[in-house]
Amino acid sequence: MTDSPMTSSSQRVGAWFERFAAALQQPDMVQAVALFAPDSYWRDLVAFTWNIKTLEGRDQIKAMLKATLAETQPHGWQLEGEATEADGVTDAWFTFETAVARGRGHIRLKDGLCWTLLTTMTELKGFEEKTGAQRVKGAEHGAAPGRQNWLERKTQQEAALGHSEQPYVVIIGGGQGGIGLGARLKRLGVPTIIIERNAKAGDSWRKRYKSLCLHDPVWYDHMPYLPFPDDWPVFTPKDKMGDWLEMYTKVMELNYWASTECLGARFDAQKQAWEVTVEREGETIVLRPKQLVFALGVSGFPSLPMLPGAETFLGAQHHSSKHPGGEAYRGKKCVVLGANNSAHDICADLWEHGADVTMVQRSSTHIARSDSLMDLALGGLYSDAAVKAGMTTNKADLTFASVPYKIMHSFQIPVYEAMAKRDADFYAGLKKAGFMLDFGDDGSGLFMKYLRRGSGYYIDVGASGLVADGSIQLKSGVSIERINPMSVTLTDGSELPADLLVYATGYGSMNGWVAKLVSPAVADAVGKCWGLGSNTTKDPGPWEGELRNMWKPTAQPQLWFHGGNLHQSRHYSEFLALQLKARQEGLPIKVYGRGEVHHLR
Repeated sequence: MTDSPMTSSSQRVGAWFERFAAALQQPDMVQAVALFAPDSYWRDLVAFTWNIKTLEGRDQIKAMLKATLAETQPHGWQLEGEATEADGVTDAWFTFETAVARGRGHIRLKDGLCWTLLTTMTELKGFEEKTGAQRVKGAEHGAAPGRQNWLERKTQQEAALGHSEQPYVVIIGGGQGGIGLGARLKRLGVPTIIIERNAKAGDSWRKRYKSLCLHDPVWYDHMPYLPFPDDWPVFTPKDKMGDWLEMYTKVMELNYWASTECLGARFDAQKQAWEVTVEREGETIVLRPKQLVFALGVSGFPSLPMLPGAETFLGAQHHSSKHPGGEAYRGKKCVVLGANNSAHDICADLWEHGADVTMVQRSSTHIARSDSLMDLALGGLYSDAAVKAGMTTNKADLTFASVPYKIMHSFQIPVYEAMAKRDADFYAGLKKAGFMLDFGDDGSGLFMKYLRRGSGYYIDVGASGLVADGSIQLKSGVSIERINPMSVTLTDGSELPADLLVYATGYGSMNGWVAKLVSPAVADAVGKCWGLGSNTTKDPGPWEGELRNMWKPTAQPQLWFHGGNLHQSRHYSEFLALQLKARQEGLPIKVYGRGEVHHLR
């Protein structure tokens, strides 16, 4: 009787792990790394390195194992479910343990050798989340004098934290990133305060122009622990998202300090703690957390070009982040500088309100139609069909994370080649209108652009059609040379009358906030956030292997960055929370492979 292909695949993976575990037990590093292909990749999310780190090739894998094996003590490698095989690659999920944690991972074998390996920490032994059978009772049955109910205990704890008791973590930024991380930390029992200058959770969404919706589909955007209901819109409107975040902070019982602004922060090296000065409803308070997290989105301050004559302009001018909507500009001449997501959204918003709008495109942009992006790029992991096929959000996140950044572009290129063919007429219409298109420096499309530079793309939800048919006027291959009282002069010498000028010109690095709130010296010591060092446009080398400074230890002790889109905020908040919890509990931590600082801001 012959084994089925799945059983045979599982046996191959099982045999690989038996040899791997034996080599680590000896330990025999030569034998261990011989199980990896010469062009192999091991991506570790905290489990071995207490870092977010990708090892590329046998030499790097060997060096990491030599440095971490004694402390990590990995064991208990177990296949999870059945392995699968396609195109000569065997895929399998597995679980494992270390001295202090439990983990889950993914492996790809080629010709019997490991091609890619993902290891992730899922929980700390002895400090598990209180879920399932471990959940708290919430009520004390019986009778006792002076007994407090749930609300009284909650109110007392909230009143004490930040005053008579200090938080272990302060998170600056109460958007979806800070809220999701706060929920992870709450479940782990880490005293945390989230600082938000807006009056209510979700206001950062509510205050944007009224037509704003998420461009990512609902399956990609769930928050930790509480998925959106199954009748939630595919593309979440901004006010609905704001209401969900406000609800989430209450249901998850987060210590959320709204109407609070961080005035500054200082690290006390002697006390190994931060002093964070905030103003809360007119009161100045000094918080003294051990750990400080900046959770202010993907980017830093708005980037505003220094254009001659800006001070003479008699109309309105503002950055895209401040755009209130197009209601006030019916019949007005509007110029939007930029051609990425915000520029397209704002141009469409202005056109819908009867404005005469011109987009000024300085450099080429990648456009992906929303339907095509969902079908070709996200559908296998984040879609209704994927859910019906048994895909969970966590498994989808881990599958995505299992592809090392070094080779991710090779996975993406075929997707965007298919997109170019599928939407050939759409792209032809844009080109005919003079729009400058690209698919990234290497044809790898939207997500690689997002990782490398955080800009340079638009997910088309309607504005591209307005550009193609001339409803949104276009000036491409030029920029603004100078601003006049009621017009702008472009670099080709042409002039555009203007009542409104919108700068859809992006943002700086997140460590710009560190420069403002801590010091320029600390910001430069930490270095730039985001980007891979791919040596592509706006992502200068050298190669980093992971996103700079995100969700992992930085050059400044006890300072962290958290952000990204909803998918990244959800997934990587798990690993940042585990790192913070381990430090709170004093577990032995030896960070391996800290990144060097190559770029300041």
